[in-house]
Amino acid sequence: MSGGVEYVFVGDDFTGASDTLATLARAGRRARLFLDPPDPSALDEEGLDAVGIATELRALPAGEITDRVDRLAPLIKALSPRFVHYKVCSTFDSSPGTGSIGAAVATLRRHLDPALVAIIGGQPSLGRYCAFATLFARGPDGGVHRIDRHPVMRDHPITPMGEADLRLHLAAQGLADLRLEAFPALAGGASELAERLSGGKTVPGGVLFDVLNQHDLETIGAALRAFQADRRPVLIVGASSVAEALSGSAGRHEGPAPEEPGIRSTGRCLIVAGSRSEVTAGQVDAARRFTRIAVTASDLLDDPSIASLAGRCAAVLGSGANLLVHLAPRERYDASGVELSRRLAELVSAILDRETVAALGIAGGDTSSILVRHLGFTSLAFEQQLDAGVAICIASSLVPGRDKMRLMLKGGQVGSETIFDRFASASVG
Repeated sequence: MSGGVEYVFVGDDFTGASDTLATLARAGRRARLFLDPPDPSALDEEGLDAVGIATELRALPAGEITDRVDRLAPLIKALSPRFVHYKVCSTFDSSPGTGSIGAAVATLRRHLDPALVAIIGGQPSLGRYCAFATLFARGPDGGVHRIDRHPVMRDHPITPMGEADLRLHLAAQGLADLRLEAFPALAGGASELAERLSGGKTVPGGVLFDVLNQHDLETIGAALRAFQADRRPVLIVGASSVAEALSGSAGRHEGPAPEEPGIRSTGRCLIVAGSRSEVTAGQVDAARRFTRIAVTASDLLDDPSIASLAGRCAAVLGSGANLLVHLAPRERYDASGVELSRRLAELVSAILDRETVAALGIAGGDTSSILVRHLGFTSLAFEQQLDAGVAICIASSLVPGRDKMRLMLKGGQVGSETIFDRFASASVG
């Protein structure tokens, strides 16, 4: 590759990675999200400004994260990026044992030797705010809560957030000695901040930025772009607010012409909801354009059970109806989230082997990560924004019947109540 890619982002799950893709595309950047690192020489034809790599790191133990990033980092380095964005959830939910942000950053730092490590602590466009290193998030009730008192995140089934100070939260994962750039100091502007960042080169852990509003993001982005990195990359950790800051898109939504879909909008829509959050449960209940099938524990017990359910689901699609397959909120599945997602992936693959669809929606971060890879998609391009934090993409695949499929990846906690019906309207009419 002749000049390298300016911006490489690594999503720790697929839903977040697709949101960053959408953020960059709406800002006019030529971006594509890959499931595996692309060959640098193959990127010249597309002339991409940004390359994304979607992973399942958020669901993995720390040791496996280190192993995966050890293999991934040299491929990232070969793209010669100016900025490397490790994309995490806007709520920063993670732990030393699962989805460790610290393990990923330590491994990337060892391979990339970045000039600066920066953490952007908020995303106001999603109702996430960071003040004096303390993270706040808007809840389902519309109120803003400290993250350790958030009605959902404090009781997250895998990575409950028991600490709101991001310095302490990340230090527990090995990312210690962070210097705080608190929001009052951002008022001095980008030039002043860029001068202070030069001292970040000697800070062992890096720099944590408060973010209270879109103007804060604009200031941070301008300062990072002005930062003199001496040909070394800048490693930035955060949500899609990193893309907002670096692309100058904080507070505005514009972009290139959408990707042209290869499937006419006259087919059927399939949604699989692997998230059992209250938000997703409300969206399932509100779906009126779908036949709904709740998946029981016995449905996923073994191959014959999955095959039987796949037949029922295919029959619904064969009748011309849209289909919403979802886990039951109070069902005991006696399986880990990862194992449940794998079984759902087998189910969806079996359905699609029987009936093709024009559009596929997936709700749940772990579910999205595992299903997209299992179904044989190779990359995603942005088509249109559906909701805050949720985009419709066009998927590329070598599997017959799946290339150019419309794809929606939705985190369990995001999206308005009618998002499933709106996805059907936008995708299949």
